[in-house]
Amino acid sequence: MEDSKCLNKLKNPMRELKISKIVLNCCVGESNDRLTKAARVLEQLSGQSPVFSKSRLTIRSWGIRRNEKISCHVTVRGKKAEELLERGLKVKEFELKNKNFSNTGNFGFGINEHIDLGIKYDPSVGIYGMDFYIVLERSGSRVSKRKRCQKKIGKFQKISKEDSLRWFQEKYEGVIL
Repeated sequence: MEDSKCLNKLKNPMRELKISKIVLNCCVGESNDRLTKAARVLEQLSGQSPVFSKSRLTIRSWGIRRNEKISCHVTVRGKKAEELLERGLKVKEFELKNKNFSNTGNFGFGINEHIDLGIKYDPSVGIYGMDFYIVLERSGSRVSKRKRCQKKIGKFQKISKEDSLRWFQEKYEGVIL
């Protein structure tokens, strides 16, 4: 009897996980021509214009000043996000470490060369690495984000690390190292 209740909970369509968004981050560490080239790579990859991030503090040994633009990132949602995740995981050969997954059910990984994602190499641009960060959600998560009648999400609706690990293994037949 208890087993059937557990199966019913797993079959519930409101408990299915889906990709909320993917954030692609390319940190260059300086605000010159390399940063604009990295932004061009992200724009080529996602089809959206990237946002530049500034440093919070000065680090003399790294040559970074406060409020200097040092990185760019872009947020992708929907079908394009699923396609980018598929391409990124192919580069990683569908293998992620256990520590890549957070306790809130999100996960991230990095790649060393953007040309592995299928973009043609351009000598004038160079090669850039980037970070992928994937945010997962369940249906009904808008309840905690909406402006009017905002409520908390119950503990059974929240995503745990085990849920995201299981989702990654089932959907992409991934391997956890």
